[in-house]
Amino acid sequence: MSAAGSSSAAGGGPVGPSGLLDVLNVASVVLDTEGRIVLWSPQAEELFGYSAAEALGKYAAQVMIHERHVDLVVKLFADVMATGQSWAGAFPVRCKDGSTRMVEFRNMRLVNDRGDVFALGLAADQSTVRRLERDVALSTRMVAQSPIGLAVVDTELRYVSVNEALARINGVPAKDHVGRRMRDVLPAVDADALEAAVRDVLRTGVPLVDRSTVGRTRGDPVDEHAWSLSLYRLEDSRGTVLGVAASVIDITEQYRAGVEAEAARRRLTLIADASARIGTTLDLERTACELAEVAVPELADVAAVDLLDEVVAGRRSGPRPTEAAAIRSLAVRAVDAPEVLRAADPAGQVVRYAPDQLITECVRTGQPVMVAQVKDEDLARIAPSPEAAGLLARAGVHSYLAVPLIARGEVLGALDLKRIHNPLAFGRDDLLLARELAARAAVQIDNARWYQNARTTALTLQRSLLPSHPPVTGGLEVASRYQPAGATTEVGGDWFDVIPLQDGKTALVVGDVMGSGIDAAATMGRLRTATTTLASLDLDPAVLLEHLDKITDGLDHSIATCVYAVHDPRLGRCRIANAGHLPPARVRPGLPPELLDLPTGAPLGVGGVAFSTTDVDFAPGDQLVLYTDGLVETRLHSLDERLDALLALLGDPGRPLEELCDHLLTALHHPDNHDDVALLVARARG
Repeated sequence: MSAAGSSSAAGGGPVGPSGLLDVLNVASVVLDTEGRIVLWSPQAEELFGYSAAEALGKYAAQVMIHERHVDLVVKLFADVMATGQSWAGAFPVRCKDGSTRMVEFRNMRLVNDRGDVFALGLAADQSTVRRLERDVALSTRMVAQSPIGLAVVDTELRYVSVNEALARINGVPAKDHVGRRMRDVLPAVDADALEAAVRDVLRTGVPLVDRSTVGRTRGDPVDEHAWSLSLYRLEDSRGTVLGVAASVIDITEQYRAGVEAEAARRRLTLIADASARIGTTLDLERTACELAEVAVPELADVAAVDLLDEVVAGRRSGPRPTEAAAIRSLAVRAVDAPEVLRAADPAGQVVRYAPDQLITECVRTGQPVMVAQVKDEDLARIAPSPEAAGLLARAGVHSYLAVPLIARGEVLGALDLKRIHNPLAFGRDDLLLARELAARAAVQIDNARWYQNARTTALTLQRSLLPSHPPVTGGLEVASRYQPAGATTEVGGDWFDVIPLQDGKTALVVGDVMGSGIDAAATMGRLRTATTTLASLDLDPAVLLEHLDKITDGLDHSIATCVYAVHDPRLGRCRIANAGHLPPARVRPGLPPELLDLPTGAPLGVGGVAFSTTDVDFAPGDQLVLYTDGLVETRLHSLDERLDALLALLGDPGRPLEELCDHLLTALHHPDNHDDVALLVARARG
C-alpha cells in the first residue's frame, strides 16, 4: 500500500503522513552519552505520561524504567553506545501514573557533524504493535492462500501486488504483473472497459461489485472464460487515495451453464416458432421456404431445402450406393451471402449430385452429415460444381450440416445448412435442433407433396375433360375461361361446353358438380360426356335435363347444377332450361344488362322434379353470359350485391369477348372464394 501512496508523489511535491505512523504513535527520545534525556517528542509525552519539562535533563532509567530493570537497561545502553549496534525488543516501562505497560523499543547510536554521540530511542505500545502485526499477518495469509484472485493497482493503473490465485488465472507470474497495466498483461480481454471501470472507481469511490467480463488469458488462450470482477478504492486514514483493490472470481462454469440455458431457451423458441410458421399452406414450395426462413439466421447463415426429384414426382425411390442423386432445389435463404446464393441451385432446378457428395450420402443413408470445420477438400463434396465450390470458399463457409427430411419412413430430401458469419462451428446441440426442425417440417412437406400431386392429378383430369372450342361456331362468337381453385383447396367440378348441332344450332352448357377433388372432376367428365351425347339427339332442353337428372342420381349420390341453352340463329332465339343454377345474363345493345327470369328448377340428382324450357329472344349483337357460383359468391357480400356487380360490368356490349372474360374474372373473382370458376360468353352474329 505504501508503494501505491508513494506513486502519487512522482511529481516531487510533499505528501501527507502515512496513516500507519498515526496508528503506531511512535515516540522518539534522544539521550546523551550519560543517559540523560535531551529530546522528548509529543508522542513520548502521550506514551509515558511525562511532559517535556518533566523529562528533559533527567536520566532515562529513572523516568522510564522500573527499579527492577535499571541495571539491565544501563548495560544495554552501554553496549549500544560502545558498539554502535542497535537493539530492539519489548520492555516493561513505568508511566507517570504508576502503571506499567509493555513497550516495543528500538535503540540506536547517533553521531552529529561535530562528532558528538547520542542515543535515539523509538518506542511504541506493544499491544498496538502486536495488533498491527496480527492484522498484517492475517491479511498476508488471506491474500496468499485465497482461491480468489486479488490485486492492487495504483492510481496510474499499474499492478502493485498480485496474489498467486490471480497469477494462475492470468497465466502470468505474480512478479511479472508488478509495474505493468492490465492491457499489457491481458491482451485478449476488453482492457478498455476494465481500465475505464478502474478509473471510475478511483474518481468516485463507489465500489464496483460483481461485474461479469468474458475473454481469454495466457493461462488458457483457447477456451473463453468468464470472471466476476469487484473493485474497491483504497484510502489511508487521512483520505489519501492509494489505488484500487480488485477481486476476480472465475465463474466460467456458471457462465457456460447460463449460455447453455439461453441456447436451450432459444432452441425451444425456434421449435415453437417453426410449429407456427411451417405448414401454413399446402403449397410445397411455400412450405419449403417457411422451413428455410425459420432456420436463418438462428441456426445457420445459409439454409437450403432440397428434395429428391423422384419424391416430388410422387415416386418412392432413392439413390443406390453407386448412383448419383437427382436433387430438386425448392428454397434457399441466406443472410448477407451473395456468393453462396450464386453457388446454390436455383429454385425448381434439378441437379445430379455424385455418389460421393455429402447431400447424396445424407439422402441415401437417412443420416445427418456434419463437417464442423470445412476444409478446401470438403467444399468439392458440398458444392454441385467446381465453380460453386470456389464461390463457397470466397464466401468463407467454415461449417456444414445436412440433415435428412424423413416422413412416414421415407427420405424426402435434406435440409442443407452452412455457417459463414457465425464464428461457431456446428455442434451437437445444433445437430439436435436441426433434426427436430427437419422432423417437424418433413411431415408438412410430405402433406404438401401428396396434396400437390393429388391436386395436379385432379386438375389435369379436369382440364382434359374441358372442351377446346373454336371462337366461332354456328351463329355464335364464343369465348370461355376456366380458373381452378386456389392452392389452399382441391379442384372442383365446374365445367362448360359448346356443342355444334344440326341446322347451324349450338348448345351452350355450364355446370357445377358439388364437392371437390378427383371424384368431382370424374363426375363432371361423365356428365359432360352424357350431355354431349344427349345434345346430339336434338332434345328439348328440359327433356335433356331430365335425362341428366336420372344419370346423376346413379352416380354415388352426386348432385350438380346446370344451365343448358340451345341457340337457333334462323329463329333468333335461345331455348334455355335451368337445373338449380344461377341465372344467365343477357346483354342487348341499347338496353341495360339483365338476368334472365327462368324457372330455377332443382339440381341434378335430386330426382322427381320437372324441368321447364324458356324461349328468349337472341338477336344479332346480343350476348349471353353463363357462369358458375365461384365467379360471384363471397363470404362478405350478399348474392344480390354480387349479381348487381356482374350486370354493372356488362354495360359495354361491343367489348371483345376475350377481353370481357378477363375483365369479369379480374373484377369479380374474390381471393377469399376458394372455388372453381367456369365462364362462357356467347354473342349472336349477324
